[in-house]
Amino acid sequence: MTSRPDNDAILAELRRVQDPELRQDVVTLNMIRDAHCDEDGVVHIHLLLTTPGCPLKASFQTQVNDTVGRLPGVERVELEFGAMDQAQREALRAHLSGDRQHRSPGVALPDSCRIIAVTSGKGGVGKSTVAANLALALRARGHEVGILDADVYGYSIPTMLGIHQRPVTVDDMIVPPVAHDVRLMSIGFFLDEDAAVVWRGPMLHRALEQFLGDVHWGPLDYVIVDMPPGTGDIAISLGQLLPRAEALIVTTPQIAAQTVARRAALGALQLDQIVLGVVETMSAVDGEESIFGAGGGDALAAQLEVPLLATIPLDVRVRKGGDSGVPVTAPAARADNADLADRFDALAAAIEERRPKVVLPPPAPMDRIKKPLSLL
Repeated sequence: MTSRPDNDAILAELRRVQDPELRQDVVTLNMIRDAHCDEDGVVHIHLLLTTPGCPLKASFQTQVNDTVGRLPGVERVELEFGAMDQAQREALRAHLSGDRQHRSPGVALPDSCRIIAVTSGKGGVGKSTVAANLALALRARGHEVGILDADVYGYSIPTMLGIHQRPVTVDDMIVPPVAHDVRLMSIGFFLDEDAAVVWRGPMLHRALEQFLGDVHWGPLDYVIVDMPPGTGDIAISLGQLLPRAEALIVTTPQIAAQTVARRAALGALQLDQIVLGVVETMSAVDGEESIFGAGGGDALAAQLEVPLLATIPLDVRVRKGGDSGVPVTAPAARADNADLADRFDALAAAIEERRPKVVLPPPAPMDRIKKPLSLL
């Protein structure tokens, strides 16, 4: 007769069950209220969620079945869900806040985390597509990655990653949703569907401060920031909150887009950012001439004295991947889109290897840049 597992054996297996958003195991997070095996080999587990409406129940059920359910002597697992009370939520928040490293005052990101600001001079050039696929490509290379959707007027990353639930909050700490093993924060999570953002500079600055200071990002190697086009309030705020961020400039091959993108690069330099390189999107496919022309990426890279890090062809599969919430670099899509995923993998590899060269900004004085009002 096979002996039943004791409580220590059950808890040891539960340490392999992770909260997908908090990125720690349920025992360390004190989410287990009870775990025992009865005489019939049925394991009873009472797991406390941060909120009753937590959308992760299916993930917990699957993980528990795959760990505790495979212990010798276990006939089945009965998982019961409860919700943390206020005291338990406060203890969880204290635990999550206890080891947070701050890159700069008010910014809850590790010192070692690289900030990649994906920037363009105008909209419609594939900036968000580059941001989403680059994040997933870096994750595929073993890095912990978050995406900050700072394009507040044209937020689209939640759709591109297929995230439809709102973030969980633990007291005043925001836990970012996770998709394809990448964490995301976007203004779109806090608005009614299709709502427009009609905000002025101070409100935008305050929202960005909250996303950088009140969000539990956890240990990250990279944060990919999907910037709004141009050099407006958000770009200025990012320069203030995250000095020495690295700008990745996105352009299409056409000369008009390249000229506007150059202005965005010069603006990034004025904001004390480092221009990392150029990505050309909507490029020619298999030697055919692109409807957007040719040479814009090379020309821009030459003008800025930085490398052209990637060319992304104009391919309908890239668009379909973003519309479906499964980008071409997502694990589930790679097999059918290997040639396109390779392009973004090469971009991720180039960013890994490139150590930014500090380039002095052009002589335009900073006092010509209108900054947001100081916030109390």
